[in-house]
Amino acid sequence: MAAGLCALVLSLGIARFAYTPLLPVMQQQAGLSPLVAGWLATFIYLGYTAGTLLATFTKDPHRKFYLYRLCLILAVLSTLAMGLSNDPLVWYISRLIGGFSGIAGLLLASGLALNWLIRTGHKPQLGLHFTGAGLGIVVTGVCTGLMLEQLSWDQQWLLLGIVGVLFLVPAWIWMPAPASLASQPSVDNPAFNATSKRWMVLMMLAYFCGGCGYVMGATFIVDILERLPLLNGAGPWCWVIVGLAAAPSTFLWDKVAVAIGQIRALILAYVLQAFSMLLPAISDWVALNLLAAVLWGGTFIGIVNLTLTLVGRRFPHNPASYMAAATLGYSVSQMVAPAITGYVLSMTGEYRLALLVSTLVMFAGVAVLWLIQQLPEQPVTRAADPTSD
Repeated sequence: MAAGLCALVLSLGIARFAYTPLLPVMQQQAGLSPLVAGWLATFIYLGYTAGTLLATFTKDPHRKFYLYRLCLILAVLSTLAMGLSNDPLVWYISRLIGGFSGIAGLLLASGLALNWLIRTGHKPQLGLHFTGAGLGIVVTGVCTGLMLEQLSWDQQWLLLGIVGVLFLVPAWIWMPAPASLASQPSVDNPAFNATSKRWMVLMMLAYFCGGCGYVMGATFIVDILERLPLLNGAGPWCWVIVGLAAAPSTFLWDKVAVAIGQIRALILAYVLQAFSMLLPAISDWVALNLLAAVLWGGTFIGIVNLTLTLVGRRFPHNPASYMAAATLGYSVSQMVAPAITGYVLSMTGEYRLALLVSTLVMFAGVAVLWLIQQLPEQPVTRAADPTSD
């Protein structure tokens, strides 16, 4: 579990999320334009989508394990590459590879962790694992906040790459290899297959909507807050607040899911994240904008945790592949939204319109989750071996 947590800190917190607190710094020091900023975020998610597709079609659990280790190395190298050039082409390639490496923590490590939990008779809950996302945000926020006055933008990237090595080592050596691939049971009930297909399509659609809300916060929240006069220059510390809200949220959402059910918990998380988009769109009041940051931090990884756990438990014989398939919807929205936001920002000079659209998309996701809740429950089937992933 510690290995998975470290993998998330490295592959998500550093390789992907370092771009968020460093975005305003790069705009000031490296001449990064709003349009290029949006496209860089799109390349992150293009890489993540490519990695998700690879993880979806890689069935051999041992190959997934080797892919996990490769992504850990790529996470460090892509972070270092950002500080070695001021050429946008190098940045695009770096963010593409950094996005690809993000599957190490979110998909591969979570699948390996769920595999281990099921195999050893523990509760199949990933709250502890996903704490790494919030801790990764705290790490990047603290590092960039402390380095803001001492180091230039490129030196900050290089130092974060070195910090990433400290998390690569335990993520590499502590993650156990998966069990050998076992034969899987066949499910011949056509009603079950049809219901499962509808369930999966709707879940991908709901997760697509969730990705729109996620990407707005993950890419632009620090820049949005830094545009407020009272918070100018305090972006990295606002990012720390987001991380502190995110770190314990996975445990909270696990408890909420136990109390009211996973779909209802997801609906609640979507509604709260929608408000995290709406508040900065309708108000420049600092307190409301900070509340929006806390709401976003407290919901985004909870949505990931609840969704992937829900998918993995519904398909226990092959959890990682189905988790990756569900993530395709999440990934597509993350490719489209940043580029559109970059164009809107370059034309209007503000995020208001993009935030309002993201709010509407999140509420559309709520409607899709309600439809999922109306589907019949999955019949109880017994997987021959839940360790195949």
